Amino acid sequence: MNAPRVLIVEDEAVIAMALEMFLEELGAQIIDVAGNVQDALQKATSADFDLAFLDINLNGQKAHVLPGVLELRHKPFAFVTGYGEQGVLEAHADAPVVAKPFSRGDIAAALEKLKSRLPAGPSA
Repeated sequence: MNAPRVLIVEDEAVIAMALEMFLEELGAQIIDVAGNVQDALQKATSADFDLAFLDINLNGQKAHVLPGVLELRHKPFAFVTGYGEQGVLEAHADAPVVAKPFSRGDIAAALEKLKSRLPAGPSA
């Protein structure tokens, strides 16, 4: 498979940079980073990416609308949150949850799960 193209939704710059670094080390291509709900919603609706890593709380605003948008576009996603699984709505309980603070291994495990959920493309 080609490098998965990733959208990162994270309002804390240091965490977003760590996510970018780990994902790039793991062979992913970062398409875009969104730091607030409005920007994230615009990118989730129109950007060309394969999968997403989402923070749930962006500058005090809950980003609960984003998973629904991603599901409509058939884009697998993982939550990256300080709330753990308690912060995830029941409707999205099957999405991988990466608890903050996270390790490279946590991101690698979530990335592998998301890659397994991507629609199969033409084989090489």
